[in-house]
Amino acid sequence: MSDTVQQIKDRLSIQDVVSQYVKLDRAGSTLRARCPFHAEKTPSFFVSPDRGTYHCFGCNQGGDIFTFVQQIEGLDFKGALKVLAEKAGVPLVYERQEHKDERDRLFEMMEAATIFYISKLSDDAKKYLKNRGVNDATINEFRVGYAGSEWSELSDFLKRKKYTDKEIVDAGLAKKNERGNLTDKFRNRIMFPIADSAGRIVAFSGRIFGENASPEAPKYLNSPETILFHKSRILYGFDRAKVAMRKVSCAVLVEGQMDLLMSHQAGWANAVAVSGTAFTEDHAKLIRRMTDNLVLALDADAAGIKAAGRAARAALASGLNVKVAQLPDGLDPADLILKDPEEWRTAIREAKDIITFLLDVLEKHASMPDRFRRSVETVVLPFLSDVQSPIARAQYVRGIARRLEVPEHAIEEALHKVPTSPATPVQLKPEGTLAKTSDRANPSSAQGFGRAQHAFGILLWQEALPKGQFDTAEYRAALSEAIGEEGMAKLESISQEEREIMRFTVERLLGNNQNVARDAKELLRGLHEERLRKELAEATLGLAEAERGKNEEELADLNKKVKLLTGKIAQLNKRV
Repeated sequence: MSDTVQQIKDRLSIQDVVSQYVKLDRAGSTLRARCPFHAEKTPSFFVSPDRGTYHCFGCNQGGDIFTFVQQIEGLDFKGALKVLAEKAGVPLVYERQEHKDERDRLFEMMEAATIFYISKLSDDAKKYLKNRGVNDATINEFRVGYAGSEWSELSDFLKRKKYTDKEIVDAGLAKKNERGNLTDKFRNRIMFPIADSAGRIVAFSGRIFGENASPEAPKYLNSPETILFHKSRILYGFDRAKVAMRKVSCAVLVEGQMDLLMSHQAGWANAVAVSGTAFTEDHAKLIRRMTDNLVLALDADAAGIKAAGRAARAALASGLNVKVAQLPDGLDPADLILKDPEEWRTAIREAKDIITFLLDVLEKHASMPDRFRRSVETVVLPFLSDVQSPIARAQYVRGIARRLEVPEHAIEEALHKVPTSPATPVQLKPEGTLAKTSDRANPSSAQGFGRAQHAFGILLWQEALPKGQFDTAEYRAALSEAIGEEGMAKLESISQEEREIMRFTVERLLGNNQNVARDAKELLRGLHEERLRKELAEATLGLAEAERGKNEEELADLNKKVKLLTGKIAQLNKRV
Protein backbone atom coordinates (compact mmCIF):
# COMPACT_ATOMS: atom_id res chain seq x y z
CA MET A 1 0.00 0.00 0.00
CA SER A 2 2.77 2.45 0.93
CA ASP A 3 4.43 1.80 -2.44
CA THR A 4 1.13 2.57 -4.21
CA VAL A 5 0.76 5.84 -2.28
CA GLN A 6 4.29 6.91 -3.25
CA GLN A 7 3.72 6.02 -6.92
CA ILE A 8 0.61 8.21 -6.94
CA LYS A 9 2.49 11.10 -5.31
CA ASP A 10 5.28 10.70 -7.87
CA ARG A 11 2.82 10.98 -10.76
CA LEU A 12 0.38 13.58 -9.42
CA SER A 13 1.40 16.97 -8.04
CA ILE A 14 -0.74 18.88 -5.57
CA GLN A 15 -1.27 21.45 -8.33
CA ASP A 16 -2.53 18.75 -10.74
CA VAL A 17 -5.12 17.57 -8.23
CA VAL A 18 -6.34 20.83 -6.70
CA SER A 19 -6.60 22.67 -10.04
CA GLN A 20 -9.24 20.16 -11.16
CA TYR A 21 -11.54 21.57 -8.48
CA VAL A 22 -10.55 25.24 -8.03
CA LYS A 23 -8.85 27.94 -10.11
CA LEU A 24 -5.34 28.57 -8.79
CA ASP A 25 -3.44 31.84 -9.19
CA ARG A 26 0.27 32.37 -8.66
CA ALA A 27 1.18 34.13 -5.39
CA GLY A 28 4.97 34.20 -5.13
CA SER A 29 6.29 30.68 -4.62
CA THR A 30 2.81 29.41 -3.72
CA LEU A 31 -0.56 29.20 -5.47
CA ARG A 32 -3.72 30.84 -4.14
CA ALA A 33 -7.46 30.36 -4.55
CA ARG A 34 -10.79 30.89 -2.86
CA CYS A 35 -11.28 27.99 -0.49
CA PRO A 36 -13.53 25.17 -1.79
CA PHE A 37 -14.41 24.17 1.78
CA HIS A 38 -16.08 27.39 2.93
CA ALA A 39 -17.59 30.53 1.38
CA GLU A 40 -15.18 33.45 1.16
CA LYS A 41 -14.57 36.57 -0.91
CA THR A 42 -10.84 37.03 -0.30
CA PRO A 43 -8.68 34.01 -1.23
CA SER A 44 -7.16 32.40 1.86
CA PHE A 45 -6.47 28.94 0.40
CA PHE A 46 -2.77 28.36 -0.43
CA VAL A 47 -1.02 25.52 -2.23
CA SER A 48 2.70 24.78 -2.01
CA PRO A 49 3.93 22.90 -5.12
CA ASP A 50 7.36 22.40 -3.50
CA ARG A 51 5.97 20.53 -0.48
CA GLY A 52 2.91 19.02 -2.11
CA THR A 53 0.58 20.47 0.52
CA TYR A 54 -2.25 22.99 0.92
CA HIS A 55 -3.67 25.07 3.76
CA CYS A 56 -6.62 27.42 4.19
CA PHE A 57 -6.14 30.24 6.68
CA GLY A 58 -9.91 30.77 6.82
CA CYS A 59 -11.10 27.35 7.96
CA ASN A 60 -7.75 25.75 8.94
CA GLN A 61 -8.16 22.81 6.54
CA GLY A 62 -4.89 21.46 5.20
CA GLY A 63 -2.93 18.42 4.08
CA ASP A 64 -1.70 16.61 0.96
CA ILE A 65 -3.42 15.30 -2.19
CA PHE A 66 -5.05 12.45 -0.27
CA THR A 67 -6.44 14.73 2.44
CA PHE A 68 -7.72 17.13 -0.21
CA VAL A 69 -9.65 14.46 -2.13
CA GLN A 70 -11.02 13.03 1.12
CA GLN A 71 -12.34 16.44 2.14
CA ILE A 72 -13.65 17.64 -1.20
CA GLU A 73 -15.34 14.39 -2.22
CA GLY A 74 -16.44 13.23 1.23
CA LEU A 75 -14.42 10.00 1.15
CA ASP A 76 -12.34 7.96 3.55
CA PHE A 77 -8.63 7.40 2.81
CA LYS A 78 -9.19 4.25 0.76
CA GLY A 79 -11.84 6.01 -1.31
CA ALA A 80 -9.43 8.88 -2.00
CA LEU A 81 -6.73 6.34 -2.84
CA LYS A 82 -9.03 4.74 -5.42
CA VAL A 83 -9.88 8.11 -7.02
CA LEU A 84 -6.25 9.25 -7.19
CA ALA A 85 -4.97 5.88 -8.43
CA GLU A 86 -7.37 6.14 -11.37
CA LYS A 87 -6.21 9.70 -12.11
CA ALA A 88 -2.55 8.66 -11.92
CA GLY A 89 -2.97 5.42 -13.86
CA VAL A 90 -1.52 3.43 -10.97
CA PRO A 91 -2.98 -0.07 -10.41
CA LEU A 92 -4.20 -0.58 -6.87
CA VAL A 93 -2.38 -3.42 -5.16
CA TYR A 94 -3.65 -4.11 -1.65
CA GLU A 95 -1.52 -5.98 0.84
CA ARG A 96 -3.12 -9.21 2.05
CA GLN A 97 -4.87 -8.65 5.34
CA GLU A 98 -5.63 -11.37 7.83
CA HIS A 99 -8.42 -9.31 9.37
CA LYS A 100 -10.10 -6.61 7.28
CA ASP A 101 -11.87 -3.79 9.05
CA GLU A 102 -15.65 -3.52 9.16
CA ARG A 103 -15.98 -0.97 6.37
CA ASP A 104 -13.76 -2.96 3.99
CA ARG A 105 -15.88 -6.05 4.58
CA LEU A 106 -19.10 -4.13 3.94
CA PHE A 107 -17.77 -2.54 0.75
CA GLU A 108 -16.78 -5.98 -0.54
CA MET A 109 -20.18 -7.39 0.38
CA MET A 110 -22.06 -4.55 -1.37
CA GLU A 111 -20.03 -5.25 -4.51
CA ALA A 112 -20.89 -8.95 -4.25
CA ALA A 113 -24.59 -8.06 -3.85
CA THR A 114 -24.42 -5.83 -6.95
CA ILE A 115 -22.95 -8.64 -9.04
CA PHE A 116 -25.61 -11.00 -7.68
CA TYR A 117 -28.46 -8.65 -8.64
CA ILE A 118 -26.97 -8.09 -12.11
CA SER A 119 -26.89 -11.88 -12.68
CA LYS A 120 -30.61 -12.05 -11.84
CA LEU A 121 -31.80 -9.33 -14.26
CA SER A 122 -34.67 -11.09 -16.04
CA ASP A 123 -35.83 -10.72 -19.64
CA ASP A 124 -39.09 -9.20 -18.40
CA ALA A 125 -37.19 -6.57 -16.39
CA LYS A 126 -34.97 -5.79 -19.41
CA LYS A 127 -38.08 -5.45 -21.56
CA TYR A 128 -39.62 -3.00 -19.09
CA LEU A 129 -36.44 -0.90 -19.04
CA LYS A 130 -36.23 -0.86 -22.83
CA ASN A 131 -39.88 0.16 -23.07
CA ARG A 132 -38.97 3.10 -20.83
CA GLY A 133 -36.21 3.98 -23.32
CA VAL A 134 -33.17 2.62 -21.45
CA ASN A 135 -30.76 0.86 -23.79
CA ASP A 136 -28.38 -2.03 -23.07
CA ALA A 137 -25.32 0.21 -22.79
CA THR A 138 -26.95 2.30 -20.06
CA ILE A 139 -28.21 -0.81 -18.23
CA ASN A 140 -24.65 -2.17 -18.20
CA GLU A 141 -23.00 1.16 -17.36
CA PHE A 142 -25.21 1.74 -14.32
CA ARG A 143 -25.11 -1.96 -13.34
CA VAL A 144 -28.89 -2.33 -13.10
CA GLY A 145 -30.02 -5.66 -11.61
CA TYR A 146 -33.02 -7.45 -10.21
CA ALA A 147 -34.12 -8.84 -6.82
CA GLY A 148 -36.38 -11.86 -7.21
CA SER A 149 -39.32 -13.02 -5.10
CA GLU A 150 -37.44 -15.43 -2.81
CA TRP A 151 -37.41 -14.42 0.85
CA SER A 152 -33.69 -14.86 1.52
CA GLU A 153 -32.00 -15.52 -1.82
CA LEU A 154 -29.41 -12.75 -1.48
CA SER A 155 -28.77 -13.44 2.21
CA ASP A 156 -28.15 -17.14 1.52
CA PHE A 157 -25.76 -16.22 -1.30
CA LEU A 158 -23.79 -13.82 0.92
CA LYS A 159 -23.61 -16.30 3.80
CA ARG A 160 -22.10 -18.85 1.43
CA LYS A 161 -19.40 -16.23 0.81
CA LYS A 162 -18.68 -16.21 4.57
CA TYR A 163 -20.43 -12.93 5.43
CA THR A 164 -22.14 -12.95 8.81
CA ASP A 165 -25.79 -12.26 9.58
CA LYS A 166 -24.73 -9.11 11.41
CA GLU A 167 -22.78 -7.81 8.40
CA ILE A 168 -25.70 -8.45 6.05
CA VAL A 169 -28.08 -6.59 8.39
CA ASP A 170 -25.59 -3.77 9.04
CA ALA A 171 -25.30 -3.18 5.29
CA GLY A 172 -29.07 -2.74 5.03
CA LEU A 173 -29.52 -5.77 2.77
CA ALA A 174 -31.71 -7.80 5.13
CA LYS A 175 -33.49 -7.80 8.46
CA LYS A 176 -34.23 -10.51 10.99
CA ASN A 177 -37.76 -11.91 11.26
CA GLU A 178 -39.55 -13.06 14.41
CA ARG A 179 -37.77 -16.44 14.30
CA GLY A 180 -34.35 -14.79 14.03
CA ASN A 181 -33.87 -15.71 10.37
CA LEU A 182 -32.75 -13.24 7.71
CA THR A 183 -35.28 -11.79 5.27
CA ASP A 184 -33.99 -9.88 2.24
CA LYS A 185 -34.91 -6.20 2.26
CA PHE A 186 -35.34 -6.05 -1.52
CA ARG A 187 -37.65 -8.46 -3.31
CA ASN A 188 -39.50 -8.15 -6.64
CA ARG A 189 -37.59 -5.02 -7.57
CA ILE A 190 -35.39 -3.65 -10.34
CA MET A 191 -32.22 -2.72 -8.51
CA PHE A 192 -30.17 0.45 -8.96
CA PRO A 193 -26.81 0.43 -7.12
CA ILE A 194 -25.88 3.74 -5.44
CA ALA A 195 -22.18 4.57 -5.29
CA ASP A 196 -20.08 7.01 -3.28
CA SER A 197 -17.83 9.58 -4.93
CA ALA A 198 -15.12 6.95 -5.50
CA GLY A 199 -17.55 4.61 -7.27
CA ARG A 200 -17.88 2.11 -4.40
CA ILE A 201 -21.39 0.70 -3.93
CA VAL A 202 -22.87 1.89 -0.62
CA ALA A 203 -26.63 1.35 -1.06
CA PHE A 204 -29.46 0.37 -3.41
CA SER A 205 -32.72 1.76 -4.66
CA GLY A 206 -35.27 -0.76 -5.89
CA ARG A 207 -38.29 -0.11 -8.15
CA ILE A 208 -41.23 -2.47 -7.67
CA PHE A 209 -41.53 -4.95 -10.54
CA GLY A 210 -42.70 -8.47 -11.20
CA GLU A 211 -45.87 -10.55 -11.16
CA ASN A 212 -45.28 -11.51 -7.52
CA ALA A 213 -44.91 -7.92 -6.34
CA SER A 214 -47.37 -6.73 -3.72
CA PRO A 215 -49.67 -3.92 -4.95
CA GLU A 216 -49.39 -2.34 -1.49
CA ALA A 217 -45.58 -2.14 -1.60
CA PRO A 218 -44.00 1.29 -2.14
CA LYS A 219 -43.03 2.07 -5.74
CA TYR A 220 -39.43 2.74 -4.73
CA LEU A 221 -37.57 1.34 -1.74
CA ASN A 222 -34.15 2.62 -0.65
CA SER A 223 -31.46 1.25 1.62
CA PRO A 224 -31.62 2.49 5.22
CA GLU A 225 -28.89 4.63 6.75
CA THR A 226 -25.75 2.56 7.38
CA ILE A 227 -22.12 3.27 8.20
CA LEU A 228 -21.53 3.42 4.42
CA PHE A 229 -24.68 5.24 3.34
CA HIS A 230 -25.87 8.64 4.53
CA LYS A 231 -28.76 9.82 2.39
CA SER A 232 -28.12 13.50 2.98
CA ARG A 233 -24.53 13.22 1.70
CA ILE A 234 -24.89 10.90 -1.31
CA LEU A 235 -26.28 11.83 -4.72
CA TYR A 236 -27.15 9.06 -7.17
CA GLY A 237 -24.85 9.24 -10.19
CA PHE A 238 -22.46 11.76 -8.61
CA ASP A 239 -19.46 9.46 -9.13
CA ARG A 240 -20.17 9.43 -12.87
CA ALA A 241 -21.29 13.07 -13.15
CA LYS A 242 -18.54 14.94 -11.29
CA VAL A 243 -16.13 15.20 -14.23
CA ALA A 244 -18.85 16.49 -16.57
CA MET A 245 -20.09 18.90 -13.88
CA ARG A 246 -16.64 20.49 -13.70
CA LYS A 247 -16.22 20.46 -17.48
CA VAL A 248 -19.49 22.25 -18.32
CA SER A 249 -19.60 24.15 -14.99
CA CYS A 250 -23.17 23.08 -14.28
CA ALA A 251 -25.08 20.29 -12.53
CA VAL A 252 -28.61 19.09 -13.36
CA LEU A 253 -30.70 17.72 -10.50
CA VAL A 254 -33.42 15.17 -11.34
CA GLU A 255 -35.69 13.27 -8.99
CA GLY A 256 -35.28 9.55 -9.57
CA GLN A 257 -33.20 6.72 -10.96
CA MET A 258 -35.03 6.49 -14.31
CA ASP A 259 -34.72 10.25 -14.80
CA LEU A 260 -30.99 9.99 -14.10
CA LEU A 261 -30.39 7.07 -16.48
CA MET A 262 -32.29 8.72 -19.31
CA SER A 263 -30.53 12.06 -18.74
CA HIS A 264 -27.09 10.48 -19.02
CA GLN A 265 -28.21 8.46 -22.02
CA ALA A 266 -29.38 11.67 -23.71
CA GLY A 267 -25.93 13.21 -23.28
CA TRP A 268 -26.41 15.06 -19.98
CA ALA A 269 -23.61 13.36 -18.07
CA ASN A 270 -23.70 16.15 -15.47
CA ALA A 271 -27.05 14.96 -14.04
CA VAL A 272 -27.44 13.69 -10.47
CA ALA A 273 -30.45 12.55 -8.43
CA VAL A 274 -31.51 12.39 -4.80
CA SER A 275 -32.19 8.97 -3.29
CA GLY A 276 -34.98 8.59 -0.79
CA THR A 277 -34.62 12.01 0.79
CA ALA A 278 -35.04 15.71 0.10
CA PHE A 279 -32.18 17.70 -1.41
CA THR A 280 -30.12 19.01 1.51
CA GLU A 281 -27.44 21.62 2.11
CA ASP A 282 -24.91 18.77 2.33
CA HIS A 283 -25.94 17.77 -1.19
CA ALA A 284 -25.59 21.39 -2.29
CA LYS A 285 -22.10 21.64 -0.79
CA LEU A 286 -21.10 18.47 -2.63
CA ILE A 287 -22.20 20.02 -5.93
CA ARG A 288 -20.62 23.38 -5.15
CA ARG A 289 -17.21 21.75 -4.92
CA MET A 290 -17.59 20.89 -8.62
CA THR A 291 -19.59 23.88 -9.91
CA ASP A 292 -21.44 27.01 -8.79
CA ASN A 293 -24.41 26.39 -11.10
CA LEU A 294 -27.40 24.09 -10.59
CA VAL A 295 -30.42 23.44 -12.82
CA LEU A 296 -33.44 21.84 -11.15
CA ALA A 297 -35.28 19.52 -13.53
CA LEU A 298 -37.85 17.92 -11.26
CA ASP A 299 -41.32 16.62 -12.08
CA ALA A 300 -43.82 19.20 -13.30
CA ASP A 301 -46.57 18.05 -10.88
CA ALA A 302 -47.39 19.74 -7.57
CA ALA A 303 -45.08 17.46 -5.58
CA GLY A 304 -42.24 18.13 -8.00
CA ILE A 305 -42.68 21.89 -7.80
CA LYS A 306 -42.74 21.70 -4.00
CA ALA A 307 -39.57 19.59 -4.03
CA ALA A 308 -37.96 22.10 -6.39
CA GLY A 309 -38.75 24.87 -3.93
CA ARG A 310 -37.12 23.02 -1.03
CA ALA A 311 -34.10 22.13 -3.14
CA ALA A 312 -33.73 25.71 -4.37
CA ARG A 313 -33.59 27.13 -0.85
CA ALA A 314 -30.97 24.61 0.26
CA ALA A 315 -28.94 25.33 -2.89
CA LEU A 316 -29.21 29.12 -2.57
CA ALA A 317 -28.20 29.00 1.09
CA SER A 318 -25.06 27.12 0.03
CA GLY A 319 -24.11 29.77 -2.51
CA LEU A 320 -25.22 28.02 -5.69
CA ASN A 321 -26.73 29.85 -8.66
CA VAL A 322 -30.07 28.10 -9.18
CA LYS A 323 -32.15 27.77 -12.33
CA VAL A 324 -35.36 25.82 -12.96
CA ALA A 325 -36.14 23.90 -16.13
CA GLN A 326 -39.82 24.16 -17.06
CA LEU A 327 -41.08 20.74 -18.13
CA PRO A 328 -44.43 20.12 -19.88
CA ASP A 329 -47.26 19.35 -17.48
CA GLY A 330 -47.57 15.67 -16.64
CA LEU A 331 -44.12 14.67 -17.87
CA ASP A 332 -41.10 13.81 -15.76
CA PRO A 333 -37.58 14.06 -17.29
CA ALA A 334 -37.48 10.36 -18.26
CA ASP A 335 -40.82 10.56 -20.10
CA LEU A 336 -39.88 13.83 -21.82
CA ILE A 337 -36.53 12.45 -23.02
CA LEU A 338 -38.28 9.35 -24.40
CA LYS A 339 -40.92 11.50 -26.11
CA ASP A 340 -38.64 14.21 -27.50
CA PRO A 341 -34.94 14.47 -26.48
CA GLU A 342 -34.68 17.86 -28.22
CA GLU A 343 -37.47 19.30 -26.09
CA TRP A 344 -35.56 18.12 -23.01
CA ARG A 345 -32.40 19.87 -24.22
CA THR A 346 -34.38 23.05 -24.83
CA ALA A 347 -35.89 22.91 -21.33
CA ILE A 348 -32.42 22.67 -19.76
CA ARG A 349 -30.82 25.33 -21.95
CA GLU A 350 -33.68 27.78 -21.44
CA ALA A 351 -33.94 27.20 -17.69
CA LYS A 352 -34.80 30.38 -15.78
CA ASP A 353 -33.13 31.51 -12.58
CA ILE A 354 -35.25 30.59 -9.57
CA ILE A 355 -36.46 34.10 -8.76
CA THR A 356 -37.55 34.83 -12.34
CA PHE A 357 -39.20 31.40 -12.55
CA LEU A 358 -41.24 32.03 -9.41
CA LEU A 359 -42.24 35.52 -10.52
CA ASP A 360 -43.38 34.23 -13.93
CA VAL A 361 -45.44 31.39 -12.42
CA LEU A 362 -47.08 33.60 -9.78
CA GLU A 363 -47.85 36.42 -12.21
CA LYS A 364 -49.35 33.97 -14.70
CA HIS A 365 -51.77 32.56 -12.10
CA ALA A 366 -52.56 35.79 -10.21
CA SER A 367 -56.06 37.04 -10.91
CA MET A 368 -55.28 40.62 -9.84
CA PRO A 369 -52.21 42.78 -9.03
CA ASP A 370 -52.80 42.75 -5.26
CA ARG A 371 -52.80 38.96 -5.14
CA PHE A 372 -49.55 38.91 -7.16
CA ARG A 373 -47.99 41.36 -4.67
CA ARG A 374 -48.99 39.21 -1.68
CA SER A 375 -47.65 36.10 -3.40
CA VAL A 376 -44.33 37.81 -4.05
CA GLU A 377 -44.05 38.74 -0.37
CA THR A 378 -44.91 35.28 0.94
CA VAL A 379 -43.31 33.08 -1.73
CA VAL A 380 -40.51 34.91 -3.55
CA LEU A 381 -38.87 37.02 -0.84
CA PRO A 382 -37.89 34.01 1.34
CA PHE A 383 -35.98 32.64 -1.65
CA LEU A 384 -34.40 36.04 -2.27
CA SER A 385 -33.23 36.16 1.36
CA ASP A 386 -31.23 32.97 0.68
CA VAL A 387 -29.32 34.48 -2.26
CA GLN A 388 -25.72 34.87 -1.09
CA SER A 389 -24.46 37.43 -3.60
CA PRO A 390 -25.30 41.05 -2.58
CA ILE A 391 -25.02 42.14 -6.23
CA ALA A 392 -27.41 39.43 -7.44
CA ARG A 393 -29.80 40.28 -4.60
CA ALA A 394 -29.77 43.96 -5.57
CA GLN A 395 -30.53 43.04 -9.21
CA TYR A 396 -33.47 40.91 -8.12
CA VAL A 397 -34.79 43.70 -5.89
CA ARG A 398 -34.69 46.05 -8.88
CA GLY A 399 -36.51 43.54 -11.11
CA ILE A 400 -39.22 42.78 -8.53
CA ALA A 401 -39.78 46.50 -7.93
CA ARG A 402 -40.32 47.03 -11.66
CA ARG A 403 -42.80 44.15 -11.87
CA LEU A 404 -44.81 45.37 -8.90
CA GLU A 405 -44.39 49.05 -9.88
CA VAL A 406 -43.17 50.00 -6.41
CA PRO A 407 -39.98 51.74 -5.16
CA GLU A 408 -36.94 49.50 -4.57
CA HIS A 409 -36.72 50.54 -0.91
CA ALA A 410 -40.18 49.05 -0.33
CA ILE A 411 -38.91 45.65 -1.52
CA GLU A 412 -35.78 45.99 0.61
CA GLU A 413 -37.87 46.87 3.68
CA ALA A 414 -40.11 43.83 3.13
CA LEU A 415 -37.02 41.67 2.59
CA HIS A 416 -35.61 42.69 5.98
CA LYS A 417 -38.77 41.36 7.64
CA VAL A 418 -38.38 37.89 6.11
CA PRO A 419 -37.39 35.27 8.74
CA THR A 420 -33.84 34.01 8.34
CA SER A 421 -33.24 30.88 6.31
CA PRO A 422 -33.30 27.54 8.14
CA ALA A 423 -29.72 27.16 6.95
CA THR A 424 -27.08 27.60 9.62
CA PRO A 425 -25.56 31.06 9.21
CA VAL A 426 -21.83 31.34 8.67
CA GLN A 427 -20.19 33.78 11.07
CA LEU A 428 -17.45 35.80 9.43
CA LYS A 429 -14.48 37.51 10.96
CA PRO A 430 -13.86 41.13 9.87
CA GLU A 431 -11.38 40.10 7.21
CA GLY A 432 -13.99 37.86 5.60
CA THR A 433 -12.70 34.45 6.68
CA LEU A 434 -14.53 31.86 8.70
CA ALA A 435 -14.44 32.47 12.43
CA LYS A 436 -13.51 29.39 14.41
CA THR A 437 -13.26 28.97 18.15
CA SER A 438 -9.99 27.13 17.64
CA ASP A 439 -8.40 30.30 16.18
CA ARG A 440 -8.19 31.77 19.66
CA ALA A 441 -6.26 28.81 21.00
CA ASN A 442 -4.18 28.09 17.92
CA PRO A 443 -0.61 29.30 18.57
CA SER A 444 0.05 29.71 14.86
CA SER A 445 -3.21 31.41 13.88
CA ALA A 446 -3.02 34.93 12.50
CA GLN A 447 -3.95 36.47 15.87
CA GLY A 448 -1.43 34.47 17.97
CA PHE A 449 1.48 34.06 15.58
CA GLY A 450 4.30 35.35 17.81
CA ARG A 451 7.88 36.19 16.92
CA ALA A 452 9.30 32.86 18.11
CA GLN A 453 6.75 30.93 16.05
CA HIS A 454 7.49 33.20 13.11
CA ALA A 455 11.21 32.47 13.40
CA PHE A 456 10.54 28.74 13.68
CA GLY A 457 8.23 28.95 10.67
CA ILE A 458 11.05 30.51 8.63
CA LEU A 459 13.26 27.58 9.61
CA LEU A 460 10.60 25.01 8.61
CA TRP A 461 9.98 26.82 5.31
CA GLN A 462 13.66 27.01 4.37
CA GLU A 463 14.30 23.39 5.38
CA ALA A 464 11.49 22.28 3.05
CA LEU A 465 12.95 24.10 0.03
CA PRO A 466 15.27 22.26 -2.38
CA LYS A 467 17.76 25.08 -1.86
CA GLY A 468 17.26 27.48 1.03
CA GLN A 469 18.43 31.08 1.22
CA PHE A 470 20.71 30.42 4.23
CA ASP A 471 22.39 27.64 6.21
CA THR A 472 19.45 26.09 8.11
CA ALA A 473 21.64 24.09 10.53
CA GLU A 474 23.37 27.29 11.62
CA TYR A 475 20.00 29.08 11.84
CA ARG A 476 18.54 26.27 13.98
CA ALA A 477 21.42 26.53 16.44
CA ALA A 478 21.08 30.33 16.56
CA LEU A 479 17.33 30.09 17.14
CA SER A 480 17.85 27.65 20.01
CA GLU A 481 20.35 30.06 21.56
CA ALA A 482 18.00 33.02 21.02
CA ILE A 483 14.92 31.52 22.69
CA GLY A 484 16.58 29.01 25.00
CA GLU A 485 16.49 25.21 25.07
CA GLU A 486 13.10 25.12 26.79
CA GLY A 487 11.53 27.45 24.21
CA MET A 488 13.03 25.43 21.37
CA ALA A 489 11.75 22.18 22.87
CA LYS A 490 8.22 23.60 22.96
CA LEU A 491 8.40 24.56 19.29
CA GLU A 492 9.84 21.19 18.30
CA SER A 493 6.96 19.42 20.07
CA ILE A 494 4.17 20.93 17.93
CA SER A 495 2.20 18.67 15.61
CA GLN A 496 2.90 18.14 11.93
CA GLU A 497 -0.33 19.99 11.10
CA GLU A 498 0.81 23.02 13.11
CA ARG A 499 4.20 22.93 11.39
CA GLU A 500 2.48 23.05 8.01
CA ILE A 501 0.39 26.04 9.09
CA MET A 502 3.59 27.81 10.20
CA ARG A 503 5.27 27.07 6.87
CA PHE A 504 2.34 28.43 4.89
CA THR A 505 2.01 31.50 7.12
CA VAL A 506 5.65 32.44 6.64
CA GLU A 507 5.66 31.55 2.95
CA ARG A 508 2.61 33.73 2.39
CA LEU A 509 4.28 36.66 4.19
CA LEU A 510 7.83 36.29 2.88
CA GLY A 511 7.47 34.37 -0.40
CA ASN A 512 8.49 37.41 -2.50
CA ASN A 513 11.07 38.77 -0.03
CA GLN A 514 14.57 38.84 -1.52
CA ASN A 515 16.16 39.59 1.88
CA VAL A 516 14.90 36.62 3.88
CA ALA A 517 18.36 35.77 5.23
CA ARG A 518 18.94 39.33 6.47
CA ASP A 519 15.47 39.67 7.98
CA ALA A 520 15.69 36.23 9.62
CA LYS A 521 19.01 37.17 11.19
CA GLU A 522 17.53 40.41 12.53
CA LEU A 523 14.55 38.50 13.93
CA LEU A 524 16.88 36.12 15.79
CA ARG A 525 18.85 39.09 17.17
CA GLY A 526 15.62 40.64 18.45
CA LEU A 527 14.48 37.35 20.01
CA HIS A 528 17.87 36.86 21.64
CA GLU A 529 17.83 40.39 23.06
CA GLU A 530 14.25 39.90 24.28
CA ARG A 531 15.25 36.76 26.19
CA LEU A 532 18.37 38.38 27.64
CA ARG A 533 16.44 41.45 28.78
CA LYS A 534 13.83 39.21 30.42
CA GLU A 535 16.59 37.35 32.27
CA LEU A 536 18.21 40.70 33.16
CA ALA A 537 14.93 41.97 34.62
CA GLU A 538 14.58 38.80 36.71
CA ALA A 539 18.21 39.04 37.88
CA THR A 540 17.79 42.72 38.79
CA LEU A 541 14.67 41.90 40.79
CA GLY A 542 16.55 39.09 42.54
CA LEU A 543 19.43 41.47 43.26
CA ALA A 544 17.08 43.85 45.07
CA GLU A 545 15.69 40.97 47.14
CA ALA A 546 19.22 39.79 48.00
CA GLU A 547 20.23 43.32 49.08
CA ARG A 548 17.24 43.50 51.43
CA GLY A 549 18.12 40.10 52.87
CA LYS A 550 21.85 40.97 52.99
CA ASN A 551 22.77 37.65 51.37
CA GLU A 552 26.37 38.40 50.34
CA GLU A 553 26.96 35.16 48.40
CA GLU A 554 23.74 35.55 46.39
CA LEU A 555 24.51 39.26 45.82
CA ALA A 556 27.88 38.36 44.29
CA ASP A 557 26.37 35.74 41.98
CA LEU A 558 23.58 38.06 40.84
CA ASN A 559 25.96 40.96 40.26
CA LYS A 560 28.05 38.72 38.01
CA LYS A 561 24.91 37.61 36.15
CA VAL A 562 23.66 41.19 35.68
CA LYS A 563 27.08 42.22 34.36
CA LEU A 564 27.23 39.22 32.02
CA LEU A 565 23.72 39.82 30.64
CA THR A 566 24.37 43.54 30.20
CA GLY A 567 27.51 42.72 28.25
CA LYS A 568 25.73 40.22 26.01
CA ILE A 569 22.99 42.75 25.20
CA ALA A 570 25.60 45.40 24.38
CA GLN A 571 27.46 42.91 22.17
CA LEU A 572 24.24 42.04 20.31
CA ASN A 573 23.52 45.70 19.62
CA LYS A 574 27.07 46.27 18.35
CA ARG A 575 26.39 43.80 15.51
CA VAL A 576 23.46 45.83 14.17
